[in-house]
Amino acid sequence: MNRQTFLSKYGPWAVVTGASDGIGYAFAEQLASRGMNLMIVARRADRLNELALELRTRYGVEVQMLAVDLSTPEGLAELASATEPINVGLLVASAGYGTSGPLLRANLRQERNMLDLNCYAVLEQCVVFGNRFALRGKGGIILLSSLVGWQGVPQSAHYAATKAYVQSLAEGLRLELKPNQIDVLACAPGPVQSGFASRADMVMGAAVLPQTVAEEALRALGRQGTVIPGGLSKLLSYSLVPLPRSIRSLILGQVMGGMTKHQRSGAGA
Repeated sequence: MNRQTFLSKYGPWAVVTGASDGIGYAFAEQLASRGMNLMIVARRADRLNELALELRTRYGVEVQMLAVDLSTPEGLAELASATEPINVGLLVASAGYGTSGPLLRANLRQERNMLDLNCYAVLEQCVVFGNRFALRGKGGIILLSSLVGWQGVPQSAHYAATKAYVQSLAEGLRLELKPNQIDVLACAPGPVQSGFASRADMVMGAAVLPQTVAEEALRALGRQGTVIPGGLSKLLSYSLVPLPRSIRSLILGQVMGGMTKHQRSGAGA
């Protein structure tokens, strides 16, 4: 859709979580280029200040910032309160992170935190903003799932499970909220060039750019239920989807084993 139609449907404000870098940053930049005002959300206040100044200067949009931890009840409450006075029409819930390695050696506190951020925080945002969009009679929600969420993945079993939750939630909400004129999209990339790999203690090879993820997702919003951004992600998806889930798990387990090999050699964090 053209810029004016997009603004009419999803404007004048968008909320982008995880906006300090990577995919969230790319979404914020793409939306600002379309003339949308932004509430950008992340934990790092210094990085949000830099991004806000850049977007205001380059695109002339209004940008508000919220430095909170969305894995906590307090952070989610602050997000709901800070966005209540503004006319938000689009939610991009891109805050999240991953872990890797054998689950039996996992740090349970870290895994619980990831579960809270990747799953419960997304659920609460969908409820809060979904209700607001229903009252407006229009809106959009973009959730970040992943190709690993379509089957179990050894060496990243819990992270893959959180993304399976997001994918399923988006698919159900797309049909449930359609009568309210709310478009819901699951964005399911493969490897992405961002800070994700470093935090997840993984070594990635080829990966798509965050800008590609944001561009293709925004083009797909209102047209598709799930988008697989980037040629590499599409290739991985189309080669795996025809296979039984058990075979996909074996293949991705081998891929993940390569990405986490350094952990077993003692070179990992």
